[in-house]
Amino acid sequence: MATKKSTILVMSQVYVPDPTSVGQHMHDAAKELASRGYHVRVLTSARGYEDPSKHYPKYEVLDGVSIRRLPLSSFGKSSILIRLIGGISFTLQCIVHGLFLRNLTHIVVSTSPPMCPLAAVVLNMLRGTPITYWVMDLNPDQMIELGKTSPTSLQVRIFDWLNRQILRRSQTVVALDRFMAERLNRKVDIMDKLVVFPPWPLEDHVEPVEHADNPFRQEQGLTGKTVIMYSGNLSIASPVDTILEVAKRVTDLPDLLFLFIGGGLVKKQIDELIAREKPTNIRTLPYQPIETLRYSLSAADVHLVAVGEKIVGICHPCKIYGSMAVARPVLSLGPAECHASDILAEGEIGWAIEHGDFDKAERVIREIHATAEADRMAMGREARRMVDRQFSKQLLCGRFADVVEHGPQVDASYRKEGIKSAESAELSHQGS
Repeated sequence: MATKKSTILVMSQVYVPDPTSVGQHMHDAAKELASRGYHVRVLTSARGYEDPSKHYPKYEVLDGVSIRRLPLSSFGKSSILIRLIGGISFTLQCIVHGLFLRNLTHIVVSTSPPMCPLAAVVLNMLRGTPITYWVMDLNPDQMIELGKTSPTSLQVRIFDWLNRQILRRSQTVVALDRFMAERLNRKVDIMDKLVVFPPWPLEDHVEPVEHADNPFRQEQGLTGKTVIMYSGNLSIASPVDTILEVAKRVTDLPDLLFLFIGGGLVKKQIDELIAREKPTNIRTLPYQPIETLRYSLSAADVHLVAVGEKIVGICHPCKIYGSMAVARPVLSLGPAECHASDILAEGEIGWAIEHGDFDKAERVIREIHATAEADRMAMGREARRMVDRQFSKQLLCGRFADVVEHGPQVDASYRKEGIKSAESAELSHQGS
């Protein structure tokens, strides 16, 4: 139980008000832990992750959470070297601050930056403080699968060593889906400390908004359009080439629009395609402010969720929960075996296609366009009900705080099998 002297240290290079989802989820968890009586101290970067020109206050107390933002710990994403320098600087500063933090009883660390778990390992070795390791993605696995480094490189060997250390020293390891859990357990046997549940939608910022009441649709000229939207980071880990190709095949549907909102390398490539070929049914927009996220997400008729063939279990399709939270059906683009496919198999909430299957993709896109709006909205309402039953912030953020406080034994029903059906998820929550 929390006491006046119990301090939880949260280390994350990204944190609110930065719009990156890792930072938003970290704040939700920190806020929940603070509400339980802990002194929660967050170490994060003083600059924006996507946009390092943004500067945040050096010290801040937000929702009962004490935030200390560190200098020289984020220089943007212009190159791997720049990201590495920022990550190393942040990690070293976390170690120094953590060594002198009074009454430290818990450490919460994630994978932003990938080397930040080193700070938790050092503090655990020197102070014996238990660690909750929240795995948002896996490196060097991602870099290897995307062909950015060799499996035998020195960098990979160092990261693999670090992964084994943090997995061995953590009291609790939180994986986001069963595929990620399997990958982690192949590195080190962690079945006795592993819990599996996904991140929650940002429900403070997302809720269904009817098209007629949505200023975003009006401002962007979407009235009368059937909008298939991708909202989030557009990276090579989640390719959308199949959809871009199919967009060329369905130009006979003038009221159908493919709208890509966000940033990343693939966003730049789509912008170049638009400038070069001037398609009438593809548009892009930058990241939208989190304050208006409910409007931008609700402007879609269907949300596209892309899962790369090679990154199943490495990156989690977090954007699917926001899509479901605004009561919109989902179009999953990815392999048959992935977490998004698992969710779609649980209810009539959308469609699934695989990368490179252009003929099926075209048939599905035309089916979506031909589906009555009332039927699409019914699928969206079922998606929202799934969120309420098993993916809600109240359920999952509370579950995360439970395992930080009490260790993996409070979530034993999830340890080996991941997310269960909605019924068993509710039963597990009631018993925790």
